[in-house]
Amino acid sequence: MPEVAEVSTDNNCSVARTLAVVGEKWSLLVLREAFFGITRFEEFQRRIGCARNLLTQRLATLVEHGVLHRDSYQEPGQRARPEYHLTDKGRELYPVLVALMQWGDRYVADPAGPSVLLTHHDCGESVHAVLTCGAGHDQLTRADVDLNPGPGAHRG
Repeated sequence: MPEVAEVSTDNNCSVARTLAVVGEKWSLLVLREAFFGITRFEEFQRRIGCARNLLTQRLATLVEHGVLHRDSYQEPGQRARPEYHLTDKGRELYPVLVALMQWGDRYVADPAGPSVLLTHHDCGESVHAVLTCGAGHDQLTRADVDLNPGPGAHRG
């Protein structure tokens, strides 16, 4: 069994802080669509089916936290409208979404199978989210990982 250090997570938990930014259903679906190349409000709304007021709030939160960047575009004869693009910070969430998709494909997919298959465009093989360590060991599970207090751990 891996070692579990005594670490207080109630006041300073990165998972809880991350969920406050991206942990809501509509936020994750916005991110999914952004990774598929969607940038405009109307397209997000059409593809995920979220109420407009909720979508407005989720986009604002993602922009506020630097996950998306808001730009303007203007069609000829129309008013300027916002367009949303992933930032570097947002692009770093791709493995998280792939891991969620991988879990969903395994446990809650449609009986016919997954709706999307991810393949590496260079070789055609399927893509998977995998835990690795700095020395290059991969396919790590919870049993391979020790929890240790970090510099921000609150002791007491």
